[in-house]
Amino acid sequence: MSQLSPLLIELGTEELPVKALPGLAQAFFDGVVEGLRKRGVALELGDARPLSTPRRLAVLLPGVGLEQPEQHSEVLGPYLNIALDAEGQPTKALQGFAAKAGIDWTALEKTTDNKGERFVHRAVTPGATTASLLPEILREAIAAMPIPKPMRWGDHAWGFARPAHWLVLLHGANVVEAELFGLQAGRVSRGHRFHHDQAVSLAQPQDYVEALRAAFVLVDPSERRARIVAEVEAAAAKAGGSARITDDNLEQVVNLVEWPSAVLCSFERAFLAVPQEALIETMEINQKFFPVLDDSGRLTEQFIGIANIESKDVAEVAKGYERVIRPRFADAKFFFDEDLKQGLVSMGEGLKTVTYQAKLGSVADKVARVAALAEVIAPQVGADPAQARRAAELAKNDLQSRMVNEFPELQGIAGRHYAVTGGESADVALAIDEAYQPRFGGDDIALSPLGKVLAIAERVDTLAGGFAAGLKPTGNKDPFALRRNALGLARTIIESGFELDLRALLASANAGLAARNVQADIGELYDFILDRLKGYYADKGVPATHFNAVAELKPASLYDFDRRLDAIGTFAALPEAEALAAANKRIRNILRKAEGDIPAQIDPALLQEDAERALAEAVTAAIDDTGASLQHKDYVAVLARLARLRPQVDAFFDGVMVNAEDPALRGNRLALLTMLGERLGKVAAIEHLSS
Repeated sequence: MSQLSPLLIELGTEELPVKALPGLAQAFFDGVVEGLRKRGVALELGDARPLSTPRRLAVLLPGVGLEQPEQHSEVLGPYLNIALDAEGQPTKALQGFAAKAGIDWTALEKTTDNKGERFVHRAVTPGATTASLLPEILREAIAAMPIPKPMRWGDHAWGFARPAHWLVLLHGANVVEAELFGLQAGRVSRGHRFHHDQAVSLAQPQDYVEALRAAFVLVDPSERRARIVAEVEAAAAKAGGSARITDDNLEQVVNLVEWPSAVLCSFERAFLAVPQEALIETMEINQKFFPVLDDSGRLTEQFIGIANIESKDVAEVAKGYERVIRPRFADAKFFFDEDLKQGLVSMGEGLKTVTYQAKLGSVADKVARVAALAEVIAPQVGADPAQARRAAELAKNDLQSRMVNEFPELQGIAGRHYAVTGGESADVALAIDEAYQPRFGGDDIALSPLGKVLAIAERVDTLAGGFAAGLKPTGNKDPFALRRNALGLARTIIESGFELDLRALLASANAGLAARNVQADIGELYDFILDRLKGYYADKGVPATHFNAVAELKPASLYDFDRRLDAIGTFAALPEAEALAAANKRIRNILRKAEGDIPAQIDPALLQEDAERALAEAVTAAIDDTGASLQHKDYVAVLARLARLRPQVDAFFDGVMVNAEDPALRGNRLALLTMLGERLGKVAAIEHLSS
């Protein structure tokens, strides 16, 4: 085995795009590792992972072979009947093959395949040194990186995410000769732009992390992340609160700094009169600051910024951060105050002039349709219809507010604040906000009954309207987010435990669209929603066979769909499941091929075999036993009882000829199988479980 030595590749650049940096670092790492692997170079990765800062991408591998293993090649030549003439001398075909291989034809070996014996050239060549391979591997890794719009600099033809300034390439203690972007590889990196703006010479790869740390650069993103979290939490505790640290904000800050240092800042308490969501969004989205919350989760007047230096005058840094945030907060307060003067109800007047979609009318038209749907849904789930209509009539009004115009992500949230200030009930105000939930993948559904009603009504109208207007998603195009709305609708119904007839809801939505002279295909839309559910359950680990077994029945209620799916999961774990699934599959095939009418009832007098009499008795008993469970939708109990039919089913198929010559016997046996199949298929098409 080739001797292993550590490998370091570092490409120094100008500041790389923050959101793209993790992907670039991972692609660079993967490209180098894959390049070495496909060339057969021995690797020891250990816990190696991508290293990066805003100014560099690095790959540090603990063990890389010094050379490839011996390269074995085998090239097949002509068959003997073509290669040799009648006297056993080489033909031109064999001579040409030998010449191409660079040897005399007598040195060729022979091999045999299913067509006969043929000549073959086998060769063993020494492996190339890793140092000679690395320049090409490096170029391949760079070329494969996801850079949609490469930058070009100087008068050169090459391009990269940002201009490159230095290149380190060490294998063991040796510099590997290579050139990239006009840079010659060496052993010199660079330290922090402000704390250590000078060269950092590296004797060997394993010195890299510590040498850069001494130069005020933390090259491991996970180390920077841990330091940021620790310092932010410490600063928040000092302020008497706790920091709000979201994954997205943290990830971006990690990729903005090389040497993070937390700075505690504050703003005027008067700004806390503004909805905290607006202030938090400004801090996190625009400035990448960390808000400080009190014990109840309310925003305080303090926040934390992350500097890229350890300043000698932290107070001045804090003043700078506070200066940056103050104008944004002042704008938010102005918008909020002006919106309060107008009031949520009066904002709704403007919705009449805003087009929702050409075929579907204005936003006000959509509001009216959603309000009618909410009034229909509310009594079915124990909510107040009048409150549901009121909440729906106000839910879109904040789209006309100054606050939402400036902060679009506050749709619903701003409406909730304005509703409370305007004297609406707490339930109505909360529903206005919750109507948008889930707002994104993994978000919670609405929690309040009224919020759930609005969330369902809103999505039913959006889906029906989208399909009626010909806006069905195609490929990556989904302008009205119908896929997301379908999943949000299904999740809200299922996770709320609502027994709602989905087709009836869609029909109600169609009724609301009648005034626009457009209609959705309810069957097509139902199937579209089920298709989104398939991915939802796949993420939960539900096998596709289980999903398909229930989907074939197309239950009216999605909550009922969920309960059937749970029951199938329990049933599939029973030892009888596979045999009964296979039997039901066999029953379906027999009944599909049956000719003529099948009797509606079995005739006990025609049950001649012991096995068919036993099965008839067992099926009749099972039907009696499962009737109440089906009525109460206790599908686990139904399938558990049916699982006990296995002995009689097995005995029937082992000892009874279904397609008897006597038509009366045959019809009676088909009637028995029909009765059995119908009961086995009451919960789901269990034949899908048969492998």
